[in-house]
Amino acid sequence: MPIDILMPALSPTMESGTLAKWLKKEGDKIKSGDVIAEIETDKATMEVEAVDEGILAKILTPLRRRPPRFPQHPEPKFPPMMPARKCPPAPRW
Repeated sequence: MPIDILMPALSPTMESGTLAKWLKKEGDKIKSGDVIAEIETDKATMEVEAVDEGILAKILTPLRRRPPRFPQHPEPKFPPMMPARKCPPAPRW
């Protein structure tokens, strides 16, 4: 099953970046931790590491372009809580 690789936020203040260089080619095998690309921001050039393994099937963003914005981390959604139950009083000894 294909997995989209989105540009991660590489620093807490990063708002955008430009794809400077692909370090892997289409068809290359990728392992977790491999550096796959370089991203330029207004302050530095940083490496993007793979978080999973597989084969790089298709490069959709050419060089010198801004890739799709990095994913925002939504607030986690928790199931609704069960209503509190009344417990019987503790026995007195």
